[in-house]
Amino acid sequence: MTCNASVFIATSLDGFIARPDGELDWLPAMDPRNDMGYGDFVSTVDVLVMGRHTFEKVLSFGRWPYHMPVRVLSRSGVEIPAELENVALMSGSPRALLDALGTEGFQHAYIDGGETIQAFIADGLVQRLILTRIPVLIGDGLPLFGKLKANAGDQLWFHEKTFTWANGVVQSHYRFSQSG
Repeated sequence: MTCNASVFIATSLDGFIARPDGELDWLPAMDPRNDMGYGDFVSTVDVLVMGRHTFEKVLSFGRWPYHMPVRVLSRSGVEIPAELENVALMSGSPRALLDALGTEGFQHAYIDGGETIQAFIADGLVQRLILTRIPVLIGDGLPLFGKLKANAGDQLWFHEKTFTWANGVVQSHYRFSQSG
């Protein structure tokens, strides 16, 4: 059984997920009274898959925020602190990773991290994309989207719903439809 994959991510208005150095200082502080659907989303997933750079960034925050199992993707390895008992390393193609997660009994993976998201999208493996646009232009940074596979055609996504908040944040939910 293969595990399904979804993305929940914020971008700047100009499509960047972080500054060129990985900094996220442009993101607004989260309002504890309104998590913009993050809690509902996380309640549907049973494993988080993130790239090494994202893992290292989250470690720099101090307090580990995840209680679910986390799989860190790395070809070169990364040191996982001993107290993070629910974190393990993985490597391989996105398809092989989802197959391995399915074999472990996981059903729904939250995919996080720029290069990781790009690889899963390029392979047509993300079924759901929740994109939160923050109304700030940062001019340069790490883009959310990358190149698709050559000769794979366009990817068509079905728009499900969009939410807006008084602070100008816009969140759109999409389901993967097909390749064109």
